[in-house]
Amino acid sequence: MSISKKDKPYTSNLKGVAALLGEGFIQTEAQDSSPYNVAINLIKLPSSQPRRYFDSEKLKQLALSIKEHGILEPLLVRPQGQEYELVAGERRLRAAKMVGLEEVPVVSKELNDQEALQISLIENLAREDLNSVEETEGILQLISLRLNQDTNDIVSLLYRMQNEAKGKVTQNVLGSEESKTIQSIFNTLGTISWESFVSSRLPLLKLPKDVLDILRQGKIEYTKATAIARVKNDLGRMALMEIAIKENLSLVQINERIKSSRTTNSESISLKARYKQVSNRLQKAPIWENPKKQKALEKLLAQIESLLDENSLT
Repeated sequence: MSISKKDKPYTSNLKGVAALLGEGFIQTEAQDSSPYNVAINLIKLPSSQPRRYFDSEKLKQLALSIKEHGILEPLLVRPQGQEYELVAGERRLRAAKMVGLEEVPVVSKELNDQEALQISLIENLAREDLNSVEETEGILQLISLRLNQDTNDIVSLLYRMQNEAKGKVTQNVLGSEESKTIQSIFNTLGTISWESFVSSRLPLLKLPKDVLDILRQGKIEYTKATAIARVKNDLGRMALMEIAIKENLSLVQINERIKSSRTTNSESISLKARYKQVSNRLQKAPIWENPKKQKALEKLLAQIESLLDENSLT
């Protein structure tokens, strides 16, 4: 299939790509940046994709827009033999497939694996609908690539930076080249400071998986999800999550429900504990030899049996 060049030059809108990838990328960005059409079946997804969740309704809206106006911004790809690997623009690619396009406009660049993944991460971090979990994981992965360290080591380094900033330790971590690189990345992204990232974003990765899944789908704010995650009972936690989403409960309302639930559970546990204590004492007490007290016990037992019978009918 022939490839048709377009006259209109391509202008990247990836926020901070040039600044984060350095001067070498700025030079290559200016080269061969004219978009052209390629067959959509020649574009393959990379094995590692920063984005995991796509809102189906928003994807349908984009598909309708593409059907009416076409793809306004070309996809960024890199050549892979006779095919292409997608670097940036998976949402546009999915929407184009939904409306049955056979060709899509692309800009092809010679990129190594690290450059391609960094660009993909940065584009994902520039999304308007980015949720807090994706942001956290994306920034960690970006730092991991830049420093060539495991993400667990990056998390540890960030906490050490925080401890030093708070005066808890004097390790001079903040003066290291690694810390300067991290601060530079946050300054370039311009979405959140590294201090706020450590205090409010890193704790999200410790949330239960069910809560993380909901957060990734962007159905609830991270502050509300964090509060709901304090409910240890799995069924109770998910029940509260569903209500919070359905009724759009405020953080105050969520905390009130959690407090009320804990009070009820505490009273229930206290009553059970009292019954167990009384039952143990009753087994050893000489009350069984006293006819008057036996009659009182019979009445109490009859009331308990009546309560149990009523409960079995409800």
